[in-house]
Amino acid sequence: MHRVGSASNGNSSTRPRKEKRLTYVLNDSDDSKHCAGINCLALLTSEASDGSDYLFTGSRDGRLKRWALSVDRATCSATFESHVDWVNDAVLVGDSTLVSCSSDTTLKTWNALSLGTCTRTLRQHSDYVTCLAAAGKNVTNVVASGGLGGEVFVWDIEAATTPVSKSNDTTVDESSNGINGSSNLLPLTSLRTINSSTNMSMNTSQTQGYIPIAAKGHKDSVYALATNESGTILVSGGTEKVVRVWDARTGSKTLKLKGHTDNIRALLLDSTGRYCLSGSSDSMIRLWDIGQQRCVHSYAVHTDSVWALASTPTFSHVYSGGRDFSLYLTDLQTRESSLLCTGEHPILQLALHDDSMWVASTDSSVHRWPAEGCNPEKIFQSGNSFLAGNLSFSRARVSLEGSTPVPVYKEPTLTILGTPAIVQHEVLNNKRHVLTKDASGSVKLWEITKGVVVEDYGKVSFEEKKEELFEMVSIPAWFTVDTRLGSLSVHLDTPQCFSAEMYSADLNIVGKPEDDKVNLGRETLKGLLAHWLRKRKQRTGSPASANGELLSGKDIASRSLTHSRIEVDGSSENDTMVYPPFEFSVTSPPSIITEGSHGGPWRKKITDLDGTKDEKDFPWWCLDCVLNNRLPPRENTKCSFYLQPCEGSSVQIVTQGKLSAPRILRIHKVINYVIEKMVLDKPLDSLNADGNFAPGLTGSQSQHQTVGDGSFRSGFKPWQKLRPSIEILCSNQASNMLLTCLIYNLMTLHEYSMAF
Repeated sequence: MHRVGSASNGNSSTRPRKEKRLTYVLNDSDDSKHCAGINCLALLTSEASDGSDYLFTGSRDGRLKRWALSVDRATCSATFESHVDWVNDAVLVGDSTLVSCSSDTTLKTWNALSLGTCTRTLRQHSDYVTCLAAAGKNVTNVVASGGLGGEVFVWDIEAATTPVSKSNDTTVDESSNGINGSSNLLPLTSLRTINSSTNMSMNTSQTQGYIPIAAKGHKDSVYALATNESGTILVSGGTEKVVRVWDARTGSKTLKLKGHTDNIRALLLDSTGRYCLSGSSDSMIRLWDIGQQRCVHSYAVHTDSVWALASTPTFSHVYSGGRDFSLYLTDLQTRESSLLCTGEHPILQLALHDDSMWVASTDSSVHRWPAEGCNPEKIFQSGNSFLAGNLSFSRARVSLEGSTPVPVYKEPTLTILGTPAIVQHEVLNNKRHVLTKDASGSVKLWEITKGVVVEDYGKVSFEEKKEELFEMVSIPAWFTVDTRLGSLSVHLDTPQCFSAEMYSADLNIVGKPEDDKVNLGRETLKGLLAHWLRKRKQRTGSPASANGELLSGKDIASRSLTHSRIEVDGSSENDTMVYPPFEFSVTSPPSIITEGSHGGPWRKKITDLDGTKDEKDFPWWCLDCVLNNRLPPRENTKCSFYLQPCEGSSVQIVTQGKLSAPRILRIHKVINYVIEKMVLDKPLDSLNADGNFAPGLTGSQSQHQTVGDGSFRSGFKPWQKLRPSIEILCSNQASNMLLTCLIYNLMTLHEYSMAF
């Protein structure tokens, strides 16, 4: 599975503490669709809901969605957004509680019939949570969870979601999304008493609050779980290649079943808990009799790993899918098997819905195929069935030679379309645009300071388009990007995110002096938090921008004082104005992923930040920037260089000593300086440290001059109308670039060269 670095701070006292980052995830214009592979499915039928059938999908984009189902349509009726990494599994328990697990190491509970209300965040796992198993919805609220850490926990969801004291409980977050604010709690009854049997292994990482039962025994990753209808028997499997059987009531080990030769990826238990089905990366499906503690049948129908299993209500037939893109139906008694369909992507999970089968895959779309769940024998009547072997497919292939299975169905009856995931990206030199290519081959240009697609090029060559968009500009790298969620995730880390500046003229900001510098990181943060700042002002009645006022939170103020130097950004106005290049879309707003000084990482759309989140919910440096107008300290880096005549030129040397450039310098200032020296023939020692002329200095008194931002602010001088034509070359290419201190080592003018 794809691993992601932890967002939390390290505890080592010997290393500088890494500040918490802020990430924003750019969303497609059609936010009702998933934009990455679908890892899990869960069905809520009309008997248990408001009269409608609902399909819940959990995706690698970190979100869950609820789809209202009809005969020929599936409509997205809610998006559940709080996880900060892949959603790996989801189950329904009780009347309308949805439980999900994620690679962010948490479980979350949701009101399944709400508009996306997260009621609790459960933190107990030390690594990715990969799988869940739930007992019958109308029997208990027992849910089991397993993950890459080899941990298996059994939760009483009713007890785990009971309100607890924040000061005493560090495992359960009371608030939605793990941040402050009210949440809609589910109806709760009395707590279940936890048995203190000697056979039960309890996790003791906390002293108060709810503690789940820990089933200890796995030495490596757990990929699959299943439980019986009453929630008394639990089976688990993973990289150890064995099926472990547990007493779910105590967490004690009962037995283990050996037979698979590779990772176990899928498990099913019948309602009584006597029979177990397992699917493995060895391409085999095995049927186990737990009472007899042995494998009673093995089925070789797949050509590659088996990743998903679903059975008919009577446990007489099994549907299986996996890495070979194929969905099979197998009669467990007669061993008759039939290929139902073949897709274009590996199958990750199955959900039987009456006579149809919902199929989730590594694609962002979900398909519904005919399955005859009520009468599966009808499928075998088509005559395309074969007898499943009992050896691994590689050894049984000879018996099938010349009789390759033909799919019974060619097309799905319904498809819930997703947005193709971004699979390739390139940050352009201007550090504001990112070129992307998605799974369908479509190439787009994103403006990350606005969070929108500015150009859709269609299916063109990514490399050719990248070369076409290349600019001879040099802007410091102030953000990083990844596409692990299927879309662009832009990461801001302090102090790097404040390292890039541009002139307002280059950003086309109307009404602002053209030589004013704009800090890209600061303005992006202002754009992201503009909605929160407005809501905060309405809630508190205080200005949304502090204009130098210290934050009210003591933690933020004290944290700021621990820094020896805090730079106040005097070049920017102390207001909440968001300039057009930094206005984020409200129709498809990005989502923020970050972490404050309490709780854990959280995720919310910027338009859903209602102002109830206090200063402790954000990294201190973000608030110090947008509320106090303060940036982290940075070095006043300058670059020294000489101006020399180009080789072969007959013009005279116009400088005697070094010149220097600040962090950012428009190249026209260098041109103007050269022209001024050539046309007016002024001696070098008349140029002061600001780039203006100051009589009285001699060459020996001023050997290190500055070509800076103080020159030529009053507009063109009369002599500039007579300026000669000068072309700037960088790496032998014409450019209108900005001069920066760290990137390029040589620039050549058609009369002068700049040697660094």
